[in-house]
Amino acid sequence: MSATTVTRPVNAEQTGRRIEEVLDRLAASGDPDAAAAAEELVRSLMDFYGSGLARILHLLSSTPGAPLDGLLGDELVAGLLVLHDLHPEDRDTRIARALDSVRDHTLEVVDFDEAGGTLRLRARAGGGCGCGSGSGADARQAAEAALACFAPEVTAVDVQTPPAGPPLLQIGTAPSGTR
Repeated sequence: MSATTVTRPVNAEQTGRRIEEVLDRLAASGDPDAAAAAEELVRSLMDFYGSGLARILHLLSSTPGAPLDGLLGDELVAGLLVLHDLHPEDRDTRIARALDSVRDHTLEVVDFDEAGGTLRLRARAGGGCGCGSGSGADARQAAEAALACFAPEVTAVDVQTPPAGPPLLQIGTAPSGTR
């Protein structure tokens, strides 16, 4: 494949699950040698690609004007860097980057439980009318999808939605003859 070849999009989370499924199938096959060889192959490839990514990251960060920020904002690249423990941003920065990418929901971090991996978020009401932008379940799903590659240490998301405000009162003209 040449450097100019366009590749199809790959989802890092789905790929990881697929690899786990294949390894589980091999382990269940009853051939411990085949299962061990497959696990060794995956480890070797991970080491190889991880070393290559570390080298790329080093070269990009030492070159003035390098497109490092664009790479860190890419879901696939960020997922690979996190997978290999090479991502230069700390967890809180990666969480903020992921939440910034969530469209249709304005979310802010309340806290993160490191022991359980639960990220508590607050959904801020959108617009000036006090109406929200979707349900808490929608916001949670959007946040989970964004966090999967940028911050896999987040294993659960809890979204607190603001309480419903007072009902909007309709102001209209007075009925005729009441003035």
